[in-house]
Amino acid sequence: MTQLPPLVEPAGELTLDEVARYSRHLIIPDVGMTGQRRLRNARVLVIGAGGLGSPALLYLASAGVGTLGIVEFDDVELSNLQRQVIHGSSDVGRPKGESARDSIREINSGVEVRLHNVRLDRSNAVPLFEQYDLVLDGTDNFATRYLVNDAAALAGKPYVWGSIYRFEGQVSVFWEDAPDGAGLNLRDLYPEAPPPGMVPSCAEGGVLGVLCASIGSVMVTEAIKLITGIGDTLLGRLLVYDALAMSYRTIRLQRDPDRIPITGLIDYDAFCGVVSDEGAAAAEDSTITPNELAVLLEAGADIALIDVREPVEWDIVHIEGATLVPKGVIISGDALASLPHDRRIVLHCKTGIRSAEALAVLKQAGFADAVHLQGGIVAWAGQIDPSLPIY
Repeated sequence: MTQLPPLVEPAGELTLDEVARYSRHLIIPDVGMTGQRRLRNARVLVIGAGGLGSPALLYLASAGVGTLGIVEFDDVELSNLQRQVIHGSSDVGRPKGESARDSIREINSGVEVRLHNVRLDRSNAVPLFEQYDLVLDGTDNFATRYLVNDAAALAGKPYVWGSIYRFEGQVSVFWEDAPDGAGLNLRDLYPEAPPPGMVPSCAEGGVLGVLCASIGSVMVTEAIKLITGIGDTLLGRLLVYDALAMSYRTIRLQRDPDRIPITGLIDYDAFCGVVSDEGAAAAEDSTITPNELAVLLEAGADIALIDVREPVEWDIVHIEGATLVPKGVIISGDALASLPHDRRIVLHCKTGIRSAEALAVLKQAGFADAVHLQGGIVAWAGQIDPSLPIY
């Protein structure tokens, strides 16, 4: 268990309105007036106003954190509303940061909201983190997670990390310069990025909406404990939540003795690899656009259109004339014998990542003229058939 000293010094005296607002905190002996004043003086940066950022921002604001920074450059989409509770139907099409700011103001007008409408990258991460006491990272891709991790280490800041996928979630606290000397970071948990395609994003694999609230609330709990110096934090531990089994367990983490010190930021897209080297090489000269595929289909070309997504995705939407052959059975080799050798194969998935990986396997198996669809079925719906739903 790791109890740390308070991260933030107390602010000045609370106003009468603040005493009334935070009275349920003030009567908790471990929080009290001093703890609430620490919260008011705290500056917390939340990366993303999405699935985890939404409940985190709402509860941080409700708790009285004085300054909230939001790094977000996306707009609100209809599919966000299943889990991103800080946004509403009237916000669809608006910048997420602005939508989140307005919701926060409605909950607690005393919170200062700073919008950072930028894509976090090597040029801005460290100086941005240096403006805050604490960072919350709820992003859903490993490239950004490693960027946040390394930038936090260079800036000397602790951060709360959360991850969700389908019915499972994880939370931990990382702090390279922790005062107890037991500093850990994400590279102690994941020394190397998982292979491309091994860990799909929520957009590819899905997530139970309410899981975001479960994990987001744990992240805020850890933030409050760090700010006020109460309780035992998750520094050095990984919390794993299984919603289907309704079970929580914690795993002890240890510093990797072979971990290379973080001395600078790197190219995280290259480090993590959105698509494997094999997939990228296979797709380099074997990619067709939605318009090119539409011309082939209109002309009645003798092609085999193979959908490599999962059956649940096929049930949502599919291109007429396609055949479902999930990526997994192609990668394993089980489907190779059943694929046609007398027709040109055109692979597609949701966005083009999985189809590129499957294409590499086909190329190695001798399907020399196989290609894959650039942008997948999302691009097809956007450019060719807008009547198709996008998920």
